[in-house]
Amino acid sequence: MRKTMLALAAATLTVPTMPSAALAGDGYYHGRVWRDSHGRLRCKRSNGTTGLIIGAAGGALIGRAIDTHGERATGTIVGAAAGALVGRSIDRGRYRCH
Repeated sequence: MRKTMLALAAATLTVPTMPSAALAGDGYYHGRVWRDSHGRLRCKRSNGTTGLIIGAAGGALIGRAIDTHGERATGTIVGAAAGALVGRSIDRGRYRCH
């Protein structure tokens, strides 16, 4: 009975790894770059949303601190816009398909 249970346990541990090993050898997907059904290279890139939000918040705070005249709304808005653009470009990075 013990040998049967050990064999059953070993079989259940190896079965989930078999399909992933079979799919890894297809030659199409390798991390961030893969080939589509037409043979063209495709890339997985960040769309920059996280950087845009964080950059806008940081830029608004910096713009508000720099603009000390009047209501300071202009500095906040300009800082938020500039921070959003910079944050998005940093988050998207320079990764290109090769």
